[in-house]
Amino acid sequence: MAKRDCYETLGVSKDASDSDLKKAYRRLAMKCHPDRNPGDAEAEAKFKELSEAYEILSDAEKRAAYDRYGHDAFEGGMGGPGGGFHSSGASFSDIFGDVFGDIFGGAGPGGGGRSSVQRGSDLRYTLDLTLEEAVFGAEKTIRVPRLAECGTCKGSGAKPGSAPKTCQTCNGQGQVRMQQGFFAIQQTCPRCHGQGKVITDPCGDCRGQGRKEEAKTLSVKIPAGVDTGDRVRLSGEGEAGVSGGPAGDLYVQVNAKEHRIFTRDGKDLYCEVPISFTDAALGGELEVPTLDGRVKLKVPVGTQSGKLFRVRAKGVKPVRGGAQGDLLCRVSVETPVNLTAKQRELLEELHETLNHKTHAPKREGWFDSVRSFFDEMKF
Repeated sequence: MAKRDCYETLGVSKDASDSDLKKAYRRLAMKCHPDRNPGDAEAEAKFKELSEAYEILSDAEKRAAYDRYGHDAFEGGMGGPGGGFHSSGASFSDIFGDVFGDIFGGAGPGGGGRSSVQRGSDLRYTLDLTLEEAVFGAEKTIRVPRLAECGTCKGSGAKPGSAPKTCQTCNGQGQVRMQQGFFAIQQTCPRCHGQGKVITDPCGDCRGQGRKEEAKTLSVKIPAGVDTGDRVRLSGEGEAGVSGGPAGDLYVQVNAKEHRIFTRDGKDLYCEVPISFTDAALGGELEVPTLDGRVKLKVPVGTQSGKLFRVRAKGVKPVRGGAQGDLLCRVSVETPVNLTAKQRELLEELHETLNHKTHAPKREGWFDSVRSFFDEMKF
């Protein structure tokens, strides 16, 4: 009896990719597998036909031979070394396990386990800076605890002169398969923890870990203009890798401490400047601080409390470039306290001479608004 065309059996075209072949085989084989159809001879024959077709087309050399000679390529010893074609006889667990392997990255039948070489973890270190250090930059020395490569075993975890051995539980695959009925689950080998190898004679210094804790002193250059939340990356200064893998990175995260005079908002600085009642009324010139010296601030006549004055280019130059920020000074008019009798007398005399509409327009306008509000209310 003539055999069906392999491509027709799997329901794919002759230019189907390996991925298309696998999907088609998996879909059809799951339906007619003998484990799911006990006693069904037709399903068993169909499954055998699918398996034969997939074994031919999933192998590049066999597929090339089949495309040229058809099924004759695997009869009479034309299959090359090893003789003719043999059915794979894949179990339901093989097919189902292949699904789990694709999802979880595990090894399929005959495949290798996951690589034991792993990159080291990244670390984070919070560095407190003064406002001046954040604005102008600084060079700081830090001490970072981390896992470093063991100098005795050079990261292998094995005692010098010995080497890790292939795990007998998973045969070096790093994963084992557990089956119950139709279902099979592939999981990390409990003995080697997915490494595929076990250390029978561990290093005495790191106890077979290949890494051990140490604290390293590092010099960190903080660029000018950083702010809270900014990070400086030190490549390769994180934890050592596993089994010779590359080290992780160290991220130094900036935390700018509060300043007793200035408050920062992005690239601008703010400060509150107390002024006397007479300076606010008569005007004058004040000396105010900046991060790089002092500047003169002119206070106009009749300045009100809360007035904001801008001093150009006395803020922060952003670390990512751009124009320098400004210093914004908010004046706070102080009410005189601890008055002498003479001072009180003079203020009372001044009060008698003040015309609220002329000398306190803001106050008078506020009271006008209050009166209008009550007049409009209905009780």
